[in-house]
Amino acid sequence: MLRLFVFARHAESVANAAGVLNTDPSQSVPLTARGRQQARALGAQLAGLQIDLAVGTRLFRTQQTINVALDGRPVPALIEPGFDEIRAGDLDGARIGAYRSWMDQHTAGDRLPHGESIDDVLRRYAHALQRLLDRKEKVTLVVTHEMALRYIAEAAAAGSTDLNEKAFPNAALYLFDEPAIRRAATSLTALTLTIKSATTADPGHRR
Repeated sequence: MLRLFVFARHAESVANAAGVLNTDPSQSVPLTARGRQQARALGAQLAGLQIDLAVGTRLFRTQQTINVALDGRPVPALIEPGFDEIRAGDLDGARIGAYRSWMDQHTAGDRLPHGESIDDVLRRYAHALQRLLDRKEKVTLVVTHEMALRYIAEAAAAGSTDLNEKAFPNAALYLFDEPAIRRAATSLTALTLTIKSATTADPGHRR
């Protein structure tokens, strides 16, 4: 049986529009009016596809995107914390520039203050992908975040560097078959081991 995994970044949220971080699931940051329009357009693209499972994260913007896009369609839903946004800790609510500046000065193995490291995030992405693979649905819709989508797409494409600077716009669809998702899970697991090895060998290394 051919299995299809339909990934999308959530539609535009209030935090996106303001250029600030929202990584805390307890903060219910909604979509903007533009975001709701994007989600409806996403739903129009999905209208002819039989979806067996819709997967969101604990962040409200993914769940709202799914609800608006599916518009009452009777699709079972699942919250998968493994696809959550990176937990920014003390930087949650800060401007995106502050987060990027911090990342530029640290390694992928360094945790954000009271938050996660890139290594932590990639590990849970890999585990979340494996949990999806262990299920049996033929068509799975996954609404997640830009970081997750970027790393998963790159890993599914066997590490294609062409994706490094690629934009992943809100509410755009990306289709993967089962071998691509298996490849992504394996590649992300291998990448975490590489990061751990590099960090141990050279604690002064910077990304």
